[in-house]
Amino acid sequence: MSKEQFQHMLEEKGISLSPAQLEQFDQYFHTLVEWNEKMNLTAITEENEVYLKHFFDSISAAFYFDFSKPFKIIDVGAGAGFPSIPLKICFPHLHVSIVDSLNKRIGFLNHLADTLNLDNVSFFHDRAELFGKNKEHREKYDIVMARAVARMPVLSELCLPLVKVNGTFIAMKGAGASDELQEGKKAISLLGGKLVKDERFILPIEESERHIIIVEKIKTTPNKYPRKPGTPNKQPLV
Repeated sequence: MSKEQFQHMLEEKGISLSPAQLEQFDQYFHTLVEWNEKMNLTAITEENEVYLKHFFDSISAAFYFDFSKPFKIIDVGAGAGFPSIPLKICFPHLHVSIVDSLNKRIGFLNHLADTLNLDNVSFFHDRAELFGKNKEHREKYDIVMARAVARMPVLSELCLPLVKVNGTFIAMKGAGASDELQEGKKAISLLGGKLVKDERFILPIEESERHIIIVEKIKTTPNKYPRKPGTPNKQPLV
């Protein structure tokens, strides 16, 4: 996906980027590639692929969910900032936080935020299981997002405790998401969520399957969740 295709395809979805926003994406790409030489952030470093598989793919959540309000968002396990930083560039009014277990990645994100002049962004070095128990963050976010972090039963336990009641959990998935949803039904319900929709679409050019799974938080998550680090992975709620 060339930069021109990126801009044009977003415009077709009602997202118009200013020259300043396009410049931020260009800086993001160059910063990502530069830092990737020092630490493992992504296996995808070719410009057209980054624009398609990281930038456009991250923004695709906005094709199925309205980000026009100044939501307080947390992105769980965002790695190099996906999906929340591309969304922040497109919708500057969003308040974006990221929690990641690797401090090196937090260093990259702090540098990236300075480079792109992003405001209302916060980065936390922590395990999601511990972060979800922290009273300053538990059930404090309008939206919790994750992209390709873990299977739905595990991901729900990491994310839903952070969503405020009446807030939204958005999981961005590839092929196989329907099976994962079946696996994750028990966990979603147990943790206070209710599936609203599973939007399937095809990522252009590459033509690979994508899913935007939207879960509403309808009741408080029981205090015992999330369980201690490692347990959700070893003993998923299925």
